[in-house]
Amino acid sequence: MTEGPSHFKQNDAGNRVWFGDGNLAGACYGCSKPAFAAGRHGNVRLMQITKQLALFLENRPGTLARVCDALAAARINIYAISTSDTVDHIVVRMVVSDPAKAMLVFEEHGTLVVEDDVLMITGDNKPGSLARLAHRLAGGKVNIEYAYCATPPEAKRGLMILRVSDAKKAMKLLNS
Repeated sequence: MTEGPSHFKQNDAGNRVWFGDGNLAGACYGCSKPAFAAGRHGNVRLMQITKQLALFLENRPGTLARVCDALAAARINIYAISTSDTVDHIVVRMVVSDPAKAMLVFEEHGTLVVEDDVLMITGDNKPGSLARLAHRLAGGKVNIEYAYCATPPEAKRGLMILRVSDAKKAMKLLNS
């Protein structure tokens, strides 16, 4: 690992990792310019590469509440969030409205945070939308490592976060 600014180190995969000793975590840095892509049937989706932070926290009551309280106190909105558990830890992945401000808030609490590029896609909430997107990426040899989203059944549009093997290549494939 190489040293980076603040409390960051860069790991062998090129990700910025922040090491701390507390029980809260941080957020992400800004987004690339959004791109509009016409779908097969004229539907338009908004896509951008953004930063997601993965927070590694103790899996116990109140941990997620404290993370959300810290963001709310700083007036930072959570656009997307996903959690997964291990035996004694939880991984919280999130994309927020003001990543630089969120990082400052969470640095004060000291938690392990890993930063990754993800695609943030606003698209149609219709059967087959994800299938078409996944086929386009597969055809270009871009792997979807994980994805998360939630959309009310009556919503016409939804927000999806995709962690892919090559975000820039995925943007080109989805915009072609």
